[in-house]
Amino acid sequence: MTTDLVVADPTRTQKTICLAVSPSLKSKGVRNRCRVFEIPEGMRYIMAKPRMARYIEVSAQIYGIYLEWMSKDDIHVYSIDEAFFDVTPYLVLYGMSARELGERIREDVVRRTGIPATCGVGPNLYLAKVALDITAKHSEDFFGELTEQTYKVQLWNHRPLTDFWRVGPGTQRRLAELGIHTMGELALAPTEPIFKALGVDAEILIDHAWGIEPVEMRHIKAYRPQTHCLTNAQVLARDYTFDEARTVIKEMADAVALELVEKRKAASSVVVWVAYGLTSEERAAMREEGNVRYWGGPSDGGTSRFVCPTSSRSQILLAVLRSYDVHVSHERLVHRLSVTLDGVVDDDAKGIQMDLFADVQAQERERRRQNAVSAVKQKFGKNALLKGVDLLPEATARERNRQIGGHASGDE
Repeated sequence: MTTDLVVADPTRTQKTICLAVSPSLKSKGVRNRCRVFEIPEGMRYIMAKPRMARYIEVSAQIYGIYLEWMSKDDIHVYSIDEAFFDVTPYLVLYGMSARELGERIREDVVRRTGIPATCGVGPNLYLAKVALDITAKHSEDFFGELTEQTYKVQLWNHRPLTDFWRVGPGTQRRLAELGIHTMGELALAPTEPIFKALGVDAEILIDHAWGIEPVEMRHIKAYRPQTHCLTNAQVLARDYTFDEARTVIKEMADAVALELVEKRKAASSVVVWVAYGLTSEERAAMREEGNVRYWGGPSDGGTSRFVCPTSSRSQILLAVLRSYDVHVSHERLVHRLSVTLDGVVDDDAKGIQMDLFADVQAQERERRRQNAVSAVKQKFGKNALLKGVDLLPEATARERNRQIGGHASGDE
């Protein structure tokens, strides 16, 4: 709590993100989730390498503690280090107020793991989240509590707007163009210009400006997505040429195709997307506009649909390379890439359209080969079996295989 420390991978470039910033360093003006180059020059601090495998292990341990206090039906895991609780049914059971129950759970986590936590309490999901993000993190006891009335009194004039849940830099910029800089101004502003600027998202933002959130835990638990997808995305350590990035997109196509087979799924289409690196002229124009944090350039992409849902590596790779070659510029340098398989269903789902012209025997041989590759990787590690393309100097798969979620696993 008192050490100037960031969690970031020192083997990467200065653009790498700081996964965590200690409270001591935050008090000196270093923003949470910043990039290394954004830390003021001359500031002394410790850089600790991420250990994502250990982080996941402890996160699961803490979730296990939560389950000793309440049912999983009343918990929504929002991220690896955040969860919502609907404590309404437990207040009578434990004979406590919401704050008292929150304190007891926090104390239990600290006692058994040594890890402190912040806690936000409110009558709905939004106010609980804002109490956590803004109130609790600036409180000496790391506890925040808001009602619709105290929210208006304490936070209607709070700046910047990006401190509030679901308000990003783009939304803040569009609201600023309408002369709106605080939640109070948003709540009292005419709604028509806001809807015109933000579309349907305006309804959510206006509700939040008043401290209203109609979605409850039961709605989250009842939600079932109509479609599913699998995505492989990465930010390159440097800007790649067209041919270099084509090598990486091949590796990504291999990865998503193998994941389909492992999960016994099939996909209806594949989407390829790239974002280009900014030229020096574009960076200068961004700085003139005051957008010093903009780090992604223009983007291109394309979609290919399959005759019928497939998990075939050869079909997916062909579709990915075709989209890449057609839609990606040969002149610009590539900074980010993603491959997304859409319309993902179980490979034995009823009603899947069949391809009368498919070579069923060839597909089955390919499936067996993919299953064998998966078995080797699961037993001996992802880098136990590599393709020739993975050994090229611009390839990233070997390094990515040693990571979890794009970050160092700590098991190297």
